[in-house]
Amino acid sequence: MPIILFDIDGTLVRSGGAGKAAMEAGLVAAFAVKELRDEVPYSGRTDTAITRDLLRVHGIDPTPVNQLKLRESYLAQLPGSLKAKGGTICPGVSELLAALAGKPNVVLGLLTGNVRVGARTKLGHFGLWDHFAFGGFGDEHFERDDVARSALASARAHVGRDVDPTDVWVIGDTPLDVSCARAIGAKAVAVATGWHPVEELAGHNPDLLFTDLSDHSRLLQAWG
Repeated sequence: MPIILFDIDGTLVRSGGAGKAAMEAGLVAAFAVKELRDEVPYSGRTDTAITRDLLRVHGIDPTPVNQLKLRESYLAQLPGSLKAKGGTICPGVSELLAALAGKPNVVLGLLTGNVRVGARTKLGHFGLWDHFAFGGFGDEHFERDDVARSALASARAHVGRDVDPTDVWVIGDTPLDVSCARAIGAKAVAVATGWHPVEELAGHNPDLLFTDLSDHSRLLQAWG
């Protein structure tokens, strides 16, 4: 039984920068920051790591209380930011999810750096949330590999039995998605619909590599 774990940003959807904009607007609203510094990387990272680093860069002590304050402010800003930025579902995603919906032997989950509420807000905005029964999220973890381990544990809980990691496929658009798949012994599918080009992703040796998911016949064949 293949268990397929999807990343969100740059893999399932392109939000037009709504997440980053909401995080920065949340920082301003919560801490009255006067000048934003664009020094914190977002691609492939967890919201918990991003909030910690944003606070540090702006001279704010990243205590658990301050991180929670920023997270809550970010989540309050996110729905409006998604509406303002528009965004789109990545090519081929809707068709792939529709093809998988009729296959009882395939299990779909999420493996994302987004906190759970943020993931639900983003995917709900695009009408995709209900495709996914479980997931690993960035609520508690600073490192992507730990989110992958959490996703694997959630998969085991969802199916009610042990899961062979070689039956797990991680689909993502960043090198960190490939490396976190390797951390749990899963297969990695890289798709260049985010910030990282095909040539860069190829250097990380994913099991399958796509420009986008428009032609997903190779995936369906691999999953039986």
